[in-house]
Order: sequence, then C-alpha cells, then structure tokens
Amino acid sequence: MEPGARIEELAERLTALRAAYYDGAPLVADADYDALEDELRGLIEAHPDLTPDPNPLDQVGAPSELHAPVRHARPMLSLEKATKPEQVAAFFDRFPGQPVVVMPKLDGLSLSLVFENGRLARAVTRGDGTTGDDVTPLVRALVDGIPDRIEVLDRVEVRGEAVMLRSTFTAYNTAHPDKPLINPRNAAAGTLRAKDPATVAERRLRFFGFDLDAPADHTALDLEDGLRGLGFTGATMTHCVDATQAQAAITAVETSRAALDYDLDGAVLRLADRDAYAAAGTRSNSPRGALAFKFAAEEKTTLLREVVWDVGKTGKIVPVAWLEPVFVGGTTVTKATLANQEVIRARDIKIGDTVLVRRAGDVIPFVAGVLDAAARTGAEVDIVAPTTCPSCGQPVTEEGNSRELFCTNVSCPAQTVRRLIHWASRAAADIDAVGQKWIERLAEAGILENPSDFYTLTKEQLLEFDRVGEVSATRMIESIDASRQVGLRRALIGLAIPMASEGTAARLGRAGFASLEEIADAGEDRLVEVDDIGPKVAASLAAHLTRLRPELERLRAHGVSLDVRPEDLPPVVAAGAPLAGKTVVITGAIADPRSGEKVARPTFQRLCEKAGATAASSVSANTDMLITGAGVGEAKLTKAEKLGVQVVDQGEIWPLLIEANIV
Repeated sequence: MEPGARIEELAERLTALRAAYYDGAPLVADADYDALEDELRGLIEAHPDLTPDPNPLDQVGAPSELHAPVRHARPMLSLEKATKPEQVAAFFDRFPGQPVVVMPKLDGLSLSLVFENGRLARAVTRGDGTTGDDVTPLVRALVDGIPDRIEVLDRVEVRGEAVMLRSTFTAYNTAHPDKPLINPRNAAAGTLRAKDPATVAERRLRFFGFDLDAPADHTALDLEDGLRGLGFTGATMTHCVDATQAQAAITAVETSRAALDYDLDGAVLRLADRDAYAAAGTRSNSPRGALAFKFAAEEKTTLLREVVWDVGKTGKIVPVAWLEPVFVGGTTVTKATLANQEVIRARDIKIGDTVLVRRAGDVIPFVAGVLDAAARTGAEVDIVAPTTCPSCGQPVTEEGNSRELFCTNVSCPAQTVRRLIHWASRAAADIDAVGQKWIERLAEAGILENPSDFYTLTKEQLLEFDRVGEVSATRMIESIDASRQVGLRRALIGLAIPMASEGTAARLGRAGFASLEEIADAGEDRLVEVDDIGPKVAASLAAHLTRLRPELERLRAHGVSLDVRPEDLPPVVAAGAPLAGKTVVITGAIADPRSGEKVARPTFQRLCEKAGATAASSVSANTDMLITGAGVGEAKLTKAEKLGVQVVDQGEIWPLLIEANIV
C-alpha cells in the first residue's frame, strides 16, 4: 500500500479505536493499539509532508458526551515512551544533577482533582488532554484515597490515576458471574462514565496521585512529600540520582508487577522537584520532565482456535483455550484457561473469536473475553461442554453454581498422571530430577500408577528407555531416594485430597498429629477441632485418607516417612523473643541483608515465629505489625493504614533476629 493511503487508513483506525477505548469498550488490546500508533509515527517521520489533519498522535484522549465538558487549567499530556536503558540514560543527561523519582505507571483512568478552600471542587477526566468530563459526583461516591479536606485554602490541583484494584475486580466478578468485567482498566473507565453512582456502587476505585500543582509556600517542593503532606497516597516512588539507580528501580517495579493489587504497564521517571519539572516545559503532547518506560504487554488479542477439556488431579475438568501463538507478558502463549462453563457463557466466548488474553507474572494466562463481538463472521462455533470424561469416557457430574465438571472415576488415566506429577512437585515430595514428561512416559508404560511406585523404580528400568543414560538415571534414583523423608505435611499435600490445602496440611502438622495414619484414624469430629478446619474439609480428609490407607501402607513399606517433621511443628521460641505477643503479616519480597540473597517468605515467617510472633495471612484489626519487603502491594498497606496497624520494613526485623541468635 502507498504510504499516503496507509497513513490515512491508520489515522482513521486509531481515531475510532481511541474513541472506543475512552468509552470503556476497547476493540483491541493496548499492545495492539501501540503497534498501530508506532507504525503511523514511523510513516509520518519518513513522509512528514503526508501528516494527517487531524493527527491522532497529537491527541491525548477523547472527551465523552455523557458529562459536562471542563477545560483543564493546563493540558493533561501523555508521556514520551521508552523501552531501552539508553533512553533512561539520555533522560538523566537532559537534567544533570536533578533527582528523579521512579514510580509504577498505573493502568487506570487519569483524573484531575481541583480543591478550593480545602474542599474538592471538581474532578475531571483527562479527556482529549485539553478538555475532560466533570465526574465530581462519581468520584465523591466511588473513589477511595481522596481526603475529605486538605489544609491548604488556596487552589490546589492533584493529578493521578483512578484504578480498580485487582482484589475489587475479582470480588466483583465473583459476585456477578453473569456479567463479568473484562479487565480492571476498562472497569475503572466504565465506572466513571456511569450516569448514576448507584448503578456502579460495588465498583470501588482507588486514587493514586502522581502530580501536584499547589502554592510552594504551603506544600513541599518534593513531589512525594507534597502529596503525602496533603493526605494523598502516591504510587510508590523511589528517588534516584543517576540512570543506574533508575534502571534498578524500573526492574524492581517490573519484578513486583505480579504481586501488586493493581495493573500497571510500565514505570514513570519524573523530576522529583516540582519547580524543576515545571521549568522543563513541554513538547506538543508530552512534558519534558517525565518519561514512561513501557513493560512487555500483559494483554494481547489473538484467535481462539480450539477448546480442549483437561482433566486435573482431583477429577475436575476445565476448558483450555488453544490459541494462535501470541507474545504476551514476556512469553509466547499458545494455551490459556477459560475457567468453567459459566465463565464461557457469561463472556459469550466462541471458537473462532478474536479474544483478549491476559498474563501477569507467573499467573496462568486466561481468556478475559471477546473485545468486539460485532466483528464476528458467522463462522464462529459455540463451545460445548463434554458429557463424558475426555480421558476415561465415564459420565461427568456438575457441581456448584459455576457448573464445574468432575470425573468421579478415581482410576481415570488423566487423573492418575496428574496425581503423580503433583506428588513429585516441589511443594510435596520434590522429586526434581523426574520431570513431567518422564512421569507421563513411565505412567504410559505401566510402571507408575501410585506415588509408592516411584520407590520401586530401579536404574535398570530407567536405562531401558531411549535417551536415558547412566548419569540421568542415577540422578533420578537419587532424587527419588531423597524424597523418602517427605514427612507428614508435604506427604499430605502430595496426596492431592480435595479441599485440603497447603495451609490445612500445615495446621494438622502443628495440631499434635504424629503421622498421616493418625490423621486417617482421627475421624471428622476430632479434625474439626483443629483451627480453620471445617466440616467439609474434615469429611474430605476422612473419606480420602480411608480410601488411601493401602497406599499409605505401601509408602511405609518402601521407607517413606509419613511422620511429622521438626519444621512441621510449632517453632521453639527464642529466649527474650523480640516479637513476643505480636501478630504479624508479611508481604513483599524478602532478602537477607547480610548476603543480599532472597529468602522464601515461609522461611522468613518461620524465623519471625521463632522470635515469638504469630503469623497471619491477611491484615485485620488483630494485626500488630505489617512487615514489608520489596514490591509490597498497596492493598495491604492501605488496609494497615486504615486500621492503624504498624508498618515495619523487613530491614528493621533482621537485626532483632540476629541479636536473638535466631539467624
């Protein structure tokens, strides 16, 4: 296609996509939109005489007709984009000696909040960058993180991002499976475009500040201090003096991405001094004093080619989407989960649809929905659930409101293999030298059927298989031998009993049971006496351990320990325990300050317990201390702040542990 025709086509396409995006109903994933925008930018740079009028690259957003338009006192601009370390270094070179803050680039809806006489006077969306929509009633009713009043009576403008927290998004979709939201960003945009706050009352949003325009004699010149002084929570900011520090901060933000309670698509570098930021000025559509470093996309659109129903270790049958390969979240994705029948129905997903695929960190990719159902051709095919197990052919049962499917045949081949893989996993027996592919081959050959069969394997048997040499066979046998010391807690995890979580196994290990056999003999009445074990979990444990009694005997006969191990028991509290009587919650990535090496959270939790603490999984009114590591989630911090819980950096805890000879 000729450059002029392609430029015109891209300009029209981007204008339409932008309008749909700011209407809360995007037609493509953000990464796909960015690719089109980059193509247009490249063509215009090569052919400046063919620049379209209007040029969508000069636009920042799109005003809505749902609310009264308000002109911004100063434009709300987009940010210059960077993807390479050299661009970060160039940013610092432009402003030598100036401190820079690095913060997460939140993926929500930008807002301008104007305060007059200490009260919120107007809340306005970014709109097209010049004019936005007045959403003051919606913000007052639905957005947390905005103080009722500030102590500055002069005009103050705070800019920031309104986001729907992932926890809020999940809770809403759980409560409304018939009309799920497609992703948190769209949900935030749609919420602030509602005509009546009452219709979206369950969709709470959270505001994080990233810009401040206020009299210097009333507020700090440092951006973070200025926002905090007014009562606002800013996106977590790291102060950096050079490009090396900034790149490390960017990497830390990206590493913590999956653990956060909000979506983000990059990191923002911004001059920390507000006067310096203002003095840096602007380009046509971006401020000079800020830069957006973009991360690998967590959302992409692709074609749903087929749906396969997969049988898990407990017999649960789940739909798996086979996709046209797409690079998302830093890896090429070919498969994604569809959850269950009700999710498919509620999101109206069909084979042949172009779907939105999400992947965050190590989370399993999932199909969030169909972005543009109007683009269907009629060749799409409904997804039909099986009536018999895809593996063994036995009839399936439906359970729960989500109509989840189960195969109840415990001899089902697919279940057998998945249970063996689970027994060998790190959380259970940790047979790391025998991978999934080998387990599948050994099961197919009839050598493995139950966990106890691992312990009858010989090196001679393994050497009979193709591509198995002396060294690898020896490693497999040694790995299996080491797993014989699995113990009560990890063996119970490895047996994959429905409703019995890792937490259940830990509680039983600390409740005085000496062995798995003792748990099997306990009966439901005694099991429900254990903290946080209810009647359903107790019934599942009793029934399955009774059925598994012959397997427990076989494991014992092969020298596998099913007894409680020291690490399964309550810790011995150190003399003069520095955290005695404290209930603590641990969040973020933990590292030993003496070596800089990462420390697994359960290991650090065990150390805190030896220091006298009681560890909890979530912040509540009973929590005394929230211990934070790197990449801490805002949700727990916010809750701790509301409940008056003390927030302590892990760096303050390690000296206590060292002094008490706990580490």
